[in-house]
Amino acid sequence: MTGKDEYYNRSKQEGYRARSAYKLKQLDAEANLFDAGDSVVDLGAAPGGWLQVAAEAVGESGTVVGVDRQRIRPLDAATVETVRGDMTEERTVDRLHETVGDAVDAVVSDMAPNMTGEYSVDHARSVHLARQAFDVARDLLAPGGDFVTKVFDGPDLADLRSDMEESFEYVRSIRPDASRDSSSELYLVAKGYLTAPVAAGDELVVEISDEGREGDGIARVDGFTVFVPDADVGEEVTVRIADVKPRFAFAERVS
Repeated sequence: MTGKDEYYNRSKQEGYRARSAYKLKQLDAEANLFDAGDSVVDLGAAPGGWLQVAAEAVGESGTVVGVDRQRIRPLDAATVETVRGDMTEERTVDRLHETVGDAVDAVVSDMAPNMTGEYSVDHARSVHLARQAFDVARDLLAPGGDFVTKVFDGPDLADLRSDMEESFEYVRSIRPDASRDSSSELYLVAKGYLTAPVAAGDELVVEISDEGREGDGIARVDGFTVFVPDADVGEEVTVRIADVKPRFAFAERVS
């Protein structure tokens, strides 16, 4: 295609503020990021293309809040609010909390550094921004929430992904079709935010307080549910945590 590319032209025809809107559409289709009624925070939201996509996905019962140092022109969607500021500044974080409340269902970030043209510098800066977004996600996400961040491929990516994997059920890399062929960008998509007081491999002594529908014993660790097979109510057992989900964990008895 001559002149502007396909996604640029489509964005103009379909009323999106940026071609990047199609990246989020494709990420949502691939990873099921949004449901009707969800609350979403979009970091680096200007000019608003991702806000438009998220607002369409969560519908009138949802909430979408965009944050950027640049001014974002108001959108037609009544469910969209914006916060102007730098997420590294405490006052911006406080304003965001006041706007979204205690927890949200998804945090997405399309933030990118000012490009220098030097690969190693641009990569390192993109990872730094992604880590900032990750910190925001850990502060805001409800249990089971999802996080998406853009990063340029390179040697520091593995450490970032490893750190994210400790906080989510799983993390995967996705390169949307809407990304330019010449770009090294990809998106880390993290599903199922974990806020459990236990981690896989932990050994601890628990008391079985209830019985589950499948007959497993149920223990509570700081209010968090742990399923223990072959355990009776009132029994005190030593267990090893085998698998952790956002709202419960599975354990196995230790002989």
